[in-house]
Amino acid sequence: QVQLVESGGDLVQPGGSLKLSCAVSGSPLKHYAIAWFRQAPGKEREGVSCIFSSDDDAYYGDSVKGRFTVSRDNAKNTVYLQMNTLKPEDTAVYYCATDRLSWCPRDWDGYEYDYWGQGTQVTVSS
Repeated sequence: QVQLVESGGDLVQPGGSLKLSCAVSGSPLKHYAIAWFRQAPGKEREGVSCIFSSDDDAYYGDSVKGRFTVSRDNAKNTVYLQMNTLKPEDTAVYYCATDRLSWCPRDWDGYEYDYWGQGTQVTVSS
């Protein structure tokens, strides 16, 4: 079994930055690709990013490219999502997920992952 716990969500002003964490337990993180998703009220779930286990590649959703950066620290069993230049439309609950694959599927943002965290709320508002 794999457990994922997100943290770091907060209220931030437009243009600000925030760093989310996804702590993985139950199995070594180094074997797994991790995906980030978000879901705003009344909207469909949206793929944010996916980082390969090798840490040498990552995918990003079009709406966050150039603003968000995903990274991982396998020694700490944690994946991070650095979010810069935040906009009100980034407001959502953010989730991390994995299917215990070492790679991100080509359809990573539509793939049905088996393991999910409980989510952390990010609110961008003045």
